Amino acid sequence: MSIFTEVTYISQFNIQPNGCIGVRKTTDVLKDGVVISSTYWRCVLAPNAPQASIVLDEPYYAAIAAAAWTPEVIAAYQAQQAQAA
Repeated sequence: MSIFTEVTYISQFNIQPNGCIGVRKTTDVLKDGVVISSTYWRCVLAPNAPQASIVLDEPYYAAIAAAAWTPEVIAAYQAQQAQAA
């Protein structure tokens, strides 16, 4: 009998110059330990985004985001958005 498992992990994590973070999560379906299918989910998080705690559910990536989103980066991003509006 075959054993099927599903594994989800962050496969890409890119910090852009304006402080936004691009995240790609991959979900692999494995049959007897061999990947038979993969799906991808992507999003971009703005500095200090409230969704970050949900999307970045791995402490390693949450810590990187917290370090990248300094008060200066958040203020610069907000000023850029206000100027674009």
